[in-house]
Amino acid sequence: MAYADLREYLAALEKRGKFHHVKAEVDKDWEIAAVCRRVFQKIPSAKRPVMLFDRVKGFSIPILVGSLGASPEVYSIALQCPVEEIGKRWEEAQLHPIKPVRVSNGPCKEKILKGEEADLTIFPHPIWTVEHDPGPYITAPCIVSKDPDTGITNVGTYRLQVKEKRKLGLWAAEAQHLSAHRRKHEAKKQSMPVAVVLGAEPTIEMVSVTKFSPTIGEFDIAGGLRREAVPLVPCETVPLEVPASAEIVIEGEIPYGVREPEGPFGEYTGYMGAGGDLPIIQVTCITHRNRPIYRAFFSQMPPSESSCIRRTGWEQSMLKHLKGDLGLPVCDLHLPESSGAAGWMIVSIKKALPWQVKEVVHAAMGFASPFGKFIVVVDDDVDVRDHAQVEWAMSFHVQPEKDIDIVRGVKAIGLDPSQAPPDVPQGHPSRLTSSKAIIDATRKHAFPPLALPPDGHLRTVDAQWEKYGLPPQEV
Repeated sequence: MAYADLREYLAALEKRGKFHHVKAEVDKDWEIAAVCRRVFQKIPSAKRPVMLFDRVKGFSIPILVGSLGASPEVYSIALQCPVEEIGKRWEEAQLHPIKPVRVSNGPCKEKILKGEEADLTIFPHPIWTVEHDPGPYITAPCIVSKDPDTGITNVGTYRLQVKEKRKLGLWAAEAQHLSAHRRKHEAKKQSMPVAVVLGAEPTIEMVSVTKFSPTIGEFDIAGGLRREAVPLVPCETVPLEVPASAEIVIEGEIPYGVREPEGPFGEYTGYMGAGGDLPIIQVTCITHRNRPIYRAFFSQMPPSESSCIRRTGWEQSMLKHLKGDLGLPVCDLHLPESSGAAGWMIVSIKKALPWQVKEVVHAAMGFASPFGKFIVVVDDDVDVRDHAQVEWAMSFHVQPEKDIDIVRGVKAIGLDPSQAPPDVPQGHPSRLTSSKAIIDATRKHAFPPLALPPDGHLRTVDAQWEKYGLPPQEV
């Protein structure tokens, strides 16, 4: 059965030894960010825990970090499957989505705060990039909006600056579905209703950081991932529905035509993401569970929670499109976390015809055009997740003058600091278009035999490894 809520999922993590209570009192304005950075820098992924900061100075609400992106093992527990089956679960979810079910009430309504009572400052929003962020940010919002023309609901994660008790600053790239919804409302001179969900059941967070076709709602994909319909409850003040089991829901609207300074903010690129004059959310209502858990994503310089989550969801979404929808000879696809799961894309294919490399590359660019400033295509015998194998293929399967193409005038990666200096605001034309390097690292002709021992000899040695008295193999 699917997890009923975030709390049931955390209990499963604790049972598996992946959950850690930080019982020492911590300061949300500097200490949590520093602890998280050291955890992601200094603790190997396999041992990295999900962290609940139980005692946040000045607050009675704990802060949860890493509950999806601490490691692939943690992500697999969220899906209730082995790590090696994560891809299969994503493929099934997209092929067999399950529409949400409407319910009249839920735990997210245990406390309802309207009007002046709807105060954002009751929650312990951390400051993530001390000395650079202008203030606290909400980093794990699942923001619900609806296309005014089609009625299809979108759920997406975008940074939110806590500006006042009832005001949030919003940055969402113009290519995002939420921004498309906003533009449609603005064309009609209308404000746009939104709902910000914090601490949802884990599949909601998974779909919120992954992009799908605008013709399908993220709640449907979440239902496919959890193999049960997501229960949704109506909001109090906006015509939207949200997960009934959420820890916190912030309702509001994006006022028509209003822009205010937002940012900068420490982003997934490892640099401060420039701000600008951007939309705001005016809060109309807050609902939450009794003793709510405040959920936060740890982002900034890779490795981070956000890069792990984005990598897993985007890889599977793109594989489904390239293999399942288009029938291309794609074997695997990888978005390395070191690139923020955005700068590099590595694709392996079973090439039968020379033009298939460009066919795959252009299909990938069409589906997720900002991703992969560097796109590397390798043969099917190269493990796209083994950097040494990929670098070997690039070194000895590539003639740079023939096998590297530059594609100009394409959509830029959001927040890429190489696009423009920091004083150039988001949305400026210089930040919107970029170029890509396409590296064909497949074999173009017959190659000599590989210089390796026979597989049979290697298997024999593996079977009798202890005989040699050497340290255990780790790769």
